[in-house]
Amino acid sequence: MSEPTATTRPAEPDWSAMTDGDLAVYREAENRFRASPAARAVTGEPDPGAGIGWESIALPGRELPVRVYRPAPEQGGGTRPAALPLVVHVHGGGFVGTAVQCDWVTSHVAAQLPAVVVSVEHRLLAADTSLADAAGDGWDALGHVLRNAARWGVDPERVAVFGESCGALICALTALRARDAGLRLRAQVLVNPAVDVSGTAYDHASMTEYARTPTLTVEVLRLFQRLAVPRGTDPRALSPLHAGDLGGLPPALVVVPTADPLADHGRRYAERLRAAGTPARLTEYPGAGHAFLSLPGLVPQAGPAREEITGFLRAALAA
Repeated sequence: MSEPTATTRPAEPDWSAMTDGDLAVYREAENRFRASPAARAVTGEPDPGAGIGWESIALPGRELPVRVYRPAPEQGGGTRPAALPLVVHVHGGGFVGTAVQCDWVTSHVAAQLPAVVVSVEHRLLAADTSLADAAGDGWDALGHVLRNAARWGVDPERVAVFGESCGALICALTALRARDAGLRLRAQVLVNPAVDVSGTAYDHASMTEYARTPTLTVEVLRLFQRLAVPRGTDPRALSPLHAGDLGGLPPALVVVPTADPLADHGRRYAERLRAAGTPARLTEYPGAGHAFLSLPGLVPQAGPAREEITGFLRAALAA
């Protein structure tokens, strides 16, 4: 994938009247902006200690792009271990978004742990692409890298997942699937997670208090839900908050910006994890809005959150 040229951000659409064609046009323009040099003032500059590049994972009938972050060789003649920890990351957005918008945090994690970070450019939600498809991309990326651990230079015994918003939902589903498959993950980091796509998703005080914020509105969430769960699909099967058993999962760091419609999703999920015996640290960032971790140029709390995430992963992925 080539880097796009600088452009301007598209105007805010009428979410309630969004057609499939409107969504395709909006997504293309918005993602071009998010991946452009012009967006760096908002999304932050990558850590110079990490190399960044696109790679492709071959899957049956298609190719899955991933953005890969690797620590640069140490100065002074030092060498890195032959196998580094693996962090599989999933960006936020659901029906829009790109791994590039997260370069600031993912490159920092790669350089400072150090680790190999593989950020999944999953299929975006659309009329013919559901949440199950996007979640499948996250699972397939994890499986491919682990089956080819030596080629990727990763230690299959030191693996974590890390996602934001819809990406956090995909990572929570991946953690559940990994447990059921007997795959041990060391940690899961869930930032402003959306963990309920059922009809109860809106039955929380934060949904009412922060129904219309600059970075997320309930109207956007209703479009996300409509695309995520096609008619005839059981939404609870794709809602970790409604999972029957949350025991035996990797320790979780749940990061909640308080001025977010989804704030109570994160709070309730951390509570359910703890009740099931899964260690879960809940950290709230007062006054921060949804997607704040991808907006370090605008939101000061992004810096402390990045450091907390890095520290949590460093401890979890220690040899």
